[in-house]
Amino acid sequence: EVQLVESGGGTVQPGGSLTLSCAASGFTFSGYDMNWVRQAPGKGLEWVSTITSHGGVRYADSVRGRFFISRDNAKNTVYLQMKNLQPEDTAVYYCAMGSSRGQGTQVTVSS
Repeated sequence: EVQLVESGGGTVQPGGSLTLSCAASGFTFSGYDMNWVRQAPGKGLEWVSTITSHGGVRYADSVRGRFFISRDNAKNTVYLQMKNLQPEDTAVYYCAMGSSRGQGTQVTVSS
């Protein structure tokens, strides 16, 4: 059974930073692309970033240059380092693999 468990969310002021983690289990982690998606209050899911099984990375235009995705295959964990956070980044952030998604972690950016 695929399990994805996010952690690291919280409340920060504009300009602040957070690093999210997602611990994966139930599949061969190193062989799969991993994604971060988010859902802001009252809005649909928005793709944020992908890291491929080979380490290639892609970012949504809204976060490029501020967010950085990485993975540690030895720890079955994917990370999302977020810098210069803005109020519009407020959302529940989910780790996703294929059609599977974790329970999410709340990120709130507010002064």
